[in-house]
Amino acid sequence: MVNVYAVVAPAVLLLTLIEFIYCIRKNNGYYSFQDSLIGMGTMIIAQCVNVAVSVAIVHLYGQVYEKFALTHLEPTLLNYALCYIGSDILFYWFHRAGHRINILWAAHATHHSAEELNYAVALRTSFTQRAASFLFYWPLAVMGFSPQMIIPVVAANLVFQFLPHTRVIGKLPGWIDFWLNTPYQHQVHHGANRIYWDKNYGGTFILWDRLFGTYQDQTEEVYYGITIHPESWDPTWLNFHWFLVLWKDMKAATHFADKIKIWFMPPGWRPRNLPPYEKKNPHTRAADQVKFRTRALSGSTRYLLAQLVYSMGVLQLVISTRSPFSGLEKIIVSILLWAAVTVWAAILESKQWAKTVELIRIAASFATLNVFFNLHGMSPVWGAGLAAISVFSAVWVWFRMGAPEDQLASA
Repeated sequence: MVNVYAVVAPAVLLLTLIEFIYCIRKNNGYYSFQDSLIGMGTMIIAQCVNVAVSVAIVHLYGQVYEKFALTHLEPTLLNYALCYIGSDILFYWFHRAGHRINILWAAHATHHSAEELNYAVALRTSFTQRAASFLFYWPLAVMGFSPQMIIPVVAANLVFQFLPHTRVIGKLPGWIDFWLNTPYQHQVHHGANRIYWDKNYGGTFILWDRLFGTYQDQTEEVYYGITIHPESWDPTWLNFHWFLVLWKDMKAATHFADKIKIWFMPPGWRPRNLPPYEKKNPHTRAADQVKFRTRALSGSTRYLLAQLVYSMGVLQLVISTRSPFSGLEKIIVSILLWAAVTVWAAILESKQWAKTVELIRIAASFATLNVFFNLHGMSPVWGAGLAAISVFSAVWVWFRMGAPEDQLASA
């Protein structure tokens, strides 16, 4: 089965680069280096996990399709179109549930924790969200769509949703904005303004919001983020932040019913014996927002950009169907990529251990990938390139990376 994400990755990254360069030239402040880097990093981790999730989902949906399908639909163009529409309306309900049910919000909050809106934010996702979303798509198998149709169609639907994550494009003509999820509509969805909460859930079509009463037009300047920010760049913390908040509330609840309810109530609900959450920066308008920023180690910006590009290449060894690596080898490489993003966060936050751990990570990555390259008889050019990158990285970390400095807030 074709991995849609691997196929479209070059185009997605190109669009992100184009938007980034445009924003740099316009000096509009739509990109934050720190926020964007970690957004891309969480995407790398999520894509590694999604490979395993997709394998499990194909099996489970295959069981539903074989045992419960009302019919077996042929993979025609019309049926693909119907599957796409079906996946979009199911995504609407998954997305809506993801904002109204705590345990699902915990899987989705990573995406909304970004305090910008751009194509790097579009890629920012938790590794639990994909698994959670497939709890909602099984009706497609019952309707007669095979897993071989569902998986790429759902992926294509999610790829389309990359496009509205931008502030560069404003309001489009009414005949487009009325039915399609455009950037103007999705800016509302990402808004932290109280009036914009829980609005405009549509994936491809905004018609579902108009039909089910969740549509909201822009009536005031939008600002982005969530009211209880994780206040960290660490990818593990970003992925588990709200889960841990719920876990602590469950343990602190004095009524057994509240220990159960906390997982299924809307975000913001707390057990009856606990006070309301203390919100970070309880601002009410864009002009008052104070965004989360940290002081990074000096000499780190160019290094982290280079590591991002390198890691995107390594990611292909995990997600590409042409990768020679075995399942176990892909798991090991995924762990190395997770470690890489974790150290990026430490560098951005000037952790004392960041340089030491990064040097260890560079050595471990070189040794592991070099062994895998040799096992699969890959060209010596791969090994030479890997060695050059590893030496360059280690030299830069040892000699060029130093004490914390003020990080450029936005581009």
